[in-house]
Amino acid sequence: MGDKAEKGKVYLVGAGPGDPGLITVKGMECIETADVIIYDYLASPILLRRVPDKAEVIYVGKKGGNHTLSQEKINTLIAEKAKEGLMVVRLKGGDPFIFGRGGEEAEVLIRAGIPFEIVPGVTSAIAAPAYAGIPLTHRKYTSTLAFVTGHEEPGKKDSSIDWEALAKGVGTIVFLMGVKNLSQITGKLLENGRPQDTPVALVRWGTTARQVTVTGTLNNIEDRVKKAGIKAPAVIVVGEVVSLRETMRWFEDRPLMGKRIVVTRARQQASELVDRLSALGAECLECPTIETAPPDDYSPLDSAIENTAEYEWIVFTSVNGVDFFFNRLFEKGKDTRCLGGLKTASIGPATEKRLLEFGIKSDIVPESYRAEAVVEAFKRIDVKGKKILLPRAKEARPVLPVELTKMGARVDEIIAYVTNEVRDSAAQLCESLEKEEVDLVTFTSSSTVRNFQTLLPRGKQGALMNKVVVASIGPITSDTAKELGFTVDITAESYTIKGLCEAIVAYYAGRD
Repeated sequence: MGDKAEKGKVYLVGAGPGDPGLITVKGMECIETADVIIYDYLASPILLRRVPDKAEVIYVGKKGGNHTLSQEKINTLIAEKAKEGLMVVRLKGGDPFIFGRGGEEAEVLIRAGIPFEIVPGVTSAIAAPAYAGIPLTHRKYTSTLAFVTGHEEPGKKDSSIDWEALAKGVGTIVFLMGVKNLSQITGKLLENGRPQDTPVALVRWGTTARQVTVTGTLNNIEDRVKKAGIKAPAVIVVGEVVSLRETMRWFEDRPLMGKRIVVTRARQQASELVDRLSALGAECLECPTIETAPPDDYSPLDSAIENTAEYEWIVFTSVNGVDFFFNRLFEKGKDTRCLGGLKTASIGPATEKRLLEFGIKSDIVPESYRAEAVVEAFKRIDVKGKKILLPRAKEARPVLPVELTKMGARVDEIIAYVTNEVRDSAAQLCESLEKEEVDLVTFTSSSTVRNFQTLLPRGKQGALMNKVVVASIGPITSDTAKELGFTVDITAESYTIKGLCEAIVAYYAGRD
């Protein structure tokens, strides 16, 4: 799909309603092989992570009347990029042919003789009500459904909307882009015979963690929307099916719904935490403060790999340690058979699991996921004179090698990887903190705490973090945070990503 042609090719791709999981398989394939991405305001930024490094990414969003480019200029841009022989993905929120002006863009391509494909998307007209617990059709209520633009001025003389037919002949009506015209919409429906007690719902930011739903009737919905401060983007649903939301709502009842949580973990490892928090209803702001990288000098690790037969034990303290060790092992042309005579110890179930993926079962997995617990476990084993290999981060705590050495072991502490500071997200983080748009910050290691602090302007830590909840994966991380002046509200009892998420849920449950 990504091969360049004489005139290139354009894919008009529906990005879905906001939840990045709702994009189609073909839509994702287009994104992953594009030369150029031209995307809208409502397309989820998470989808852009799948864009190839070589691709050009161009934002042409339109928000509240503020247009980055006019539609005519967008049309021209799409055609020009295709004429350069590029594969162009026009990424549009929702579905390109449901009030998305995809038809107009396709007409431009037809006139220019540029090949194109349409990749339908999940429209917010369907998805937002579904996430609000509103089935648009139900045989006990209605079998008719209409999608209507709410952007057209209902009071204009040349309106193309047959308001009488809508009011009297359609069971469920879904208006898109109609928040500003809500009073005219309700007025027209009432004027044309729709009962004033007809249920109505507005779903704002449907399918995202920011989703908010307000319900009422044609007679009172305008007042309720004003009181709730509902603004665009929102979908309006009119019809008896709205009443089913009372028992069918599911999405907004999740325990962390609407909470905006900063994830400071390294980008390579953040996915599990982001996935778990998102599934609980949170909106995650990924702000990696660290990244893992190979050591500056591989010589000590290479020497240890060449001489694994000299060791009795190998101790892994993190998933990163496992990954970097085995990556280098394989790069040196070896495999796990060279570790056949070694016993292994792992800190934490995630480390144990990753080691098992390489076919090696851990002999020691302490109940507590910290270095002190490994030391305690080794007290039941005679390690005097035994040689122990410890491949781990350059910045790791010294307690493990120190205590094992005191027990008579000969410990080779080898740098398998380093953690570097990352500042890419500093501006976005500080802006979000200043606007009080952050509810909670997660710390998963002492290094994430230290590097997070460096992202904050000097002297503003207290003010920026005053209303922000701090959640730590364990006591060591919490101690570091406290030493650096942070107030720690949550410390996980189980020092895992799952344990951290459970502690966050319990914290908010206790405040309700």
